[in-house]
Amino acid sequence: MVAFVAVTLWATSALWTRALALSLTCEANPAPSDAILVENLEPDYLLFERARQLRQAGLAPRVLVPVRTDPGTSDLNAVASGVVHVMADISRIGPVELVPVREVEPITLNVVRDVQRFIEREHIRSVIIVAPLFRSRRTELVYGGTLGGAGIAVRCDPVPGSRGPGDWTKSWHGIEDVVQQYAKLQYYRLYVLPFRLHRDR
Repeated sequence: MVAFVAVTLWATSALWTRALALSLTCEANPAPSDAILVENLEPDYLLFERARQLRQAGLAPRVLVPVRTDPGTSDLNAVASGVVHVMADISRIGPVELVPVREVEPITLNVVRDVQRFIEREHIRSVIIVAPLFRSRRTELVYGGTLGGAGIAVRCDPVPGSRGPGDWTKSWHGIEDVVQQYAKLQYYRLYVLPFRLHRDR
């Protein structure tokens, strides 16, 4: 029986590995919005490049970039903000607005809450979230559950990296990334959003 299961998984791997990867990916639906938000929890130049393309296409005039603050303060971390400025310069994205966020567990939820406060203060009513491909479904769920609940339109734009749905199993880093993102997606879907988000509300 074990051998049969192993052979079946191997023979159908092209199907289920792709399906697993696609379950982590949001559906791209960029549309004219008030702002573009670069999900900057793990700095990635490709996200800035994609945000530049969206801005040049006229989809939004403003680009927001969350940047972590130093623990216990409201001051932007110098290294993190420096990295953002370098990537913004290289990508030629133009002016970006830094949004101070706290990295407190659960990190994604608390970052989104800080972003929400900034967005509401700036009277932004719609935003395109530019996120890494395999993280984008979780991003869409959390932003949709917070900003969407406040009447702010949330649109998702996933950005492929060096690995895609069809080839992530070809490297250990690809496998590690997909497995980690799958586990985090379930954690947010089954615990954080149903319990932490609604409890805090």
